[in-house]
Amino acid sequence: MGCGMSDLVRIGVDLGGTKIEALALDSSGHILGRLRTPTPGHDYRAIVAAIGTLVRNLETSIGRTGTVGVGIPGTISPASGLVKGANTVCLIGHALDRDLSDELSREVRLANDANCFALSEAVDGAGAGAGVVFGAILGTGTGGGTVVDGRILTGPNAIAGEWGHNPLPWPEDDERPGIACYCGRHGCIETFLSGPGLSRDHWQRTGEKTNPQVLGQRAQAGDPSARASIERYEQRLARALATVINMIDPDVIVLGGGVSNLERLYRTVPELWGEWVFSDTVVTPLRKATNGDSSGVRGAAWLWPPG
Repeated sequence: MGCGMSDLVRIGVDLGGTKIEALALDSSGHILGRLRTPTPGHDYRAIVAAIGTLVRNLETSIGRTGTVGVGIPGTISPASGLVKGANTVCLIGHALDRDLSDELSREVRLANDANCFALSEAVDGAGAGAGVVFGAILGTGTGGGTVVDGRILTGPNAIAGEWGHNPLPWPEDDERPGIACYCGRHGCIETFLSGPGLSRDHWQRTGEKTNPQVLGQRAQAGDPSARASIERYEQRLARALATVINMIDPDVIVLGGGVSNLERLYRTVPELWGEWVFSDTVVTPLRKATNGDSSGVRGAAWLWPPG
């Protein structure tokens, strides 16, 4: 009797700048095994080999083989079939999906890591059961992804969800033109809402260098300068998410990344965004990622959907 897709082991791989993680899930989303290895510098061929070795070692450790999905810090160009827009720059211009398929002798599915995050939370995380899920990563950068009925919305240019590279909406005078972004423009949402963006804003106002976690703790303790920086951040996040609600009106918005650990965001931002949402009421829930740092690798595994 043959096995259906629901019986297969699904292996997800999260390719990061410093580490590569592989995770095996059963059909219910339970973790069967997990392995990590350092990302081998800026050597494309070594990265392909490292992923292949990691997957094979994971399969050996659980005694089963599986489908393979990989989340990458970029995407495959529909025009060329090659990686584009990756901050792990050695990937750019390579047919990573085909090379990994050759390495592992099976089809390998690739997706942007922010899309994998959104997929993970839509399948069995904070957005489970919702029709349309928008996932935003507030970390070293600011990524985004949209999942509709359990499938990633990619788009013909493979850029759906690239929320962080739109300009910060309804900018104040002191927010224009904004600082330079690595994409070549100024004032991108990412430059304001990433973790480094929050830290930079506080430093520019106070001359003090610190990180978002410390700022959050100090704001809660009543420190006025920290509270002011967090409040500016919350207002900017509210404006930026209001544009998402105006465009796609998702059933739920899920936050991930280091800044998403500021618990106050889930109370304050929904209290603010109604000013910019084109509606008399806003009932959109804002939730913290259920799967935390594992969302990306879990989402990569779910690139092979149930059913």
